[in-house]
Amino acid sequence: MPIEAINAVAQAAQAQAAAIQNPAQIQGIGSLGDEAKIGLDATTSAAKPVSFSDQLAGAVQNLNATQATADAQSQALATGQTTDVTQVVVAVERAQLELQMATTIRNKLVDAFNELQRTQV
Repeated sequence: MPIEAINAVAQAAQAQAAAIQNPAQIQGIGSLGDEAKIGLDATTSAAKPVSFSDQLAGAVQNLNATQATADAQSQALATGQTTDVTQVVVAVERAQLELQMATTIRNKLVDAFNELQRTQV
């Protein structure tokens, strides 16, 4: 890693540390991507109601798209169509993390359902 890149990272870290000292100066996170959207309309500040099934379907579609992107980039790297290994690694890691999160959420939902079934009325 070049020294300029290390210096840039160090300066950014120092700026963030200074911002933490004064919370009014903390800047927004910026765009988190499509996976961070939770049913907010971009034209208004109020949340519009979104059904659970729509949220679940959207999350599964995002997961499927992320998996497909990682697969396509892996194949492109294997066939020599791309040489940017870092982009492929990031796509594969993102797909892996999203799959782990989806599996964890599924397990929590199944546990909650099982707990409800055990509840005596």
